[in-house]
Amino acid sequence: MDTYSLMREFADSWMLLFLVLVFLGVILWVFRPGSAKAQRDSANIIFRHEDAPADPTELDPKEVRE
Repeated sequence: MDTYSLMREFADSWMLLFLVLVFLGVILWVFRPGSAKAQRDSANIIFRHEDAPADPTELDPKEVRE
């Protein structure tokens, strides 16, 4: 059996199975319990300082970039 046929058989069977499992794992990770708060925060980040620029003294230290 040449290398091409061996690699093709591997890709057709085990790699396909691996990629399907990774895809399902990502889907489960996104919809896991407790992730709604983080997703909501990420979705609303562009509206956080909509009316005026942020006051540096009121910002959470995690938000400040130096």
